[in-house]
Amino acid sequence: MWEVIVIGGGPAGYTAGIYAARANLAPLVFEGGQPGGQLMITSDVENFPGFVDPITGPDLMMAMRGQAERVGAKILTQDVTAVDFSRRPFKVAAGADEYLARAVIISTGASARWLGIPSEQKLMGRGVSACATCDGFFFRGKRVAVVGGGDTAMEEALYLAKMCESVTVVHRRDALRASKIMQERALRHEKIRFEWNALVDEIVGEEHVTAIRLKDARDGTTREVAVDGVFVAIGHSPNTALFKPFLACDENGYVKVTPGTTRTSVEGVFAAGDVQDHVYRQAVTAAGTGCMAALEAERWLAAMEAEAVAT
Repeated sequence: MWEVIVIGGGPAGYTAGIYAARANLAPLVFEGGQPGGQLMITSDVENFPGFVDPITGPDLMMAMRGQAERVGAKILTQDVTAVDFSRRPFKVAAGADEYLARAVIISTGASARWLGIPSEQKLMGRGVSACATCDGFFFRGKRVAVVGGGDTAMEEALYLAKMCESVTVVHRRDALRASKIMQERALRHEKIRFEWNALVDEIVGEEHVTAIRLKDARDGTTREVAVDGVFVAIGHSPNTALFKPFLACDENGYVKVTPGTTRTSVEGVFAAGDVQDHVYRQAVTAAGTGCMAALEAERWLAAMEAEAVAT
């Protein structure tokens, strides 16, 4: 029996672990088989408070992880495979092992979306990627394309421009969704060009990517752009499949929480980070809600204990 189990190991999960441990709740944190969340595929982080110089996403996550362990959180590098929130204590399973918890904090984040075309899967790992910092090294001096128009796409493009011959940003509209500063950096970069009003019709190649075929969103005409790699950066989907049978989620799959809190539709279950945030989706806001979830779990547990004593 654990007082608190945290499911997820990004900035929200590690922060929840830090605060829960400091509240003497001795939390168990399942960081997953790929710990660290989305920041593990982020290069320089310039907007997390406390760092005068940029810090890499992996370095920031490892620092958070180490801090959580130092203050008393137990961290398991395992994926949670099943949960049961229908009754208390809650059940959390990781493979054949089952754990009981009085309170649960969900911080499983969100995963990259893909284009959904057959050639994308066929050429995955052979020129198609969703992680520039993971795979950019293999495209040094080569031509690549980045698909998307948000902050993630601009960050990928700027990172790749440091090492690639050229970067072509493919966007389905004629204006970017990215923040103004990211737009300005990408638009003025000499190695980055833009294909506006363009949809990815096909990724061309047999053994490796050789080109990307684009379809004009206005007139339907197609054209090919020669590239050696394609990086897909078109957004994310919340990792909520395990929880949907028990928790209220919105039309896009994000866990619903009571506004201004991290409380879900099940009393004693809290949600933090990108799994419940489709508006801000920043490391600092994820960490903030991780703090909120731990504090709310602590207060809820204290209230349950006081109620039990009173009866």
